[in-house]
Amino acid sequence: MSSALDDIFASAMTRRLSPGQSLFSVGDPVKVMIRVNFGAVALRRVTEQGTVLTLHVARRGEVLAEASLHSAHYHCEAAAREASEVALLPTHEFRDALRRDDDLVEIWVRILSRTVQETRMRAEIRTIRTVSDRLDAWLSLNNSLPP
Repeated sequence: MSSALDDIFASAMTRRLSPGQSLFSVGDPVKVMIRVNFGAVALRRVTEQGTVLTLHVARRGEVLAEASLHSAHYHCEAAAREASEVALLPTHEFRDALRRDDDLVEIWVRILSRTVQETRMRAEIRTIRTVSDRLDAWLSLNNSLPP
């Protein structure tokens, strides 16, 4: 994605996950920023009715739970969808890097902006009644089939 983001995570500790293995749970303290090195990790929330909502699936090079940078605790859970490896960088190191590196700030703002846009798009698509119309809406925005 970017050399600045690659650089900051280059020295991060890594952790391998088996399919289905939990990375964090609701209420766990936020201590690290997480970037997927390979595989896929799903960010999920369980409703009071027990419905599991997948909020995001982070893949190679993507930061997971980016909105948690300034949170004390996670408000959702994350688990590997397949064999995965993640890089774990302490949040204080990430915040310090943002203070020092204007290029990283620009990259981070782009990542957060794209995340907001994608989240809004998925919310809008979920309100469309038919699968055919949902697919048409997705294609008009992405020019490719959904994963």
